[in-house]
Amino acid sequence: MISYAPLFKTMSEKNMSSYALFKNGFSKATYYSIQKGNSVSTNTINQLCKILDCSVSDVMEYIDTDQ
Repeated sequence: MISYAPLFKTMSEKNMSSYALFKNGFSKATYYSIQKGNSVSTNTINQLCKILDCSVSDVMEYIDTDQ
């Protein structure tokens, strides 16, 4: 399972609000979809990494649910 928990931690550490993401051209609908845990495209991950100046691991992580 992919978790976006690192995204919200990174946003907090960088003092980036959801409003600031929207002002930087990030889609509100996509943001709310991520909050619900829905999958997103690699282009979306790329956009987040660019806006937040971070790596992919700062946005998402894989969690093994078979344990």
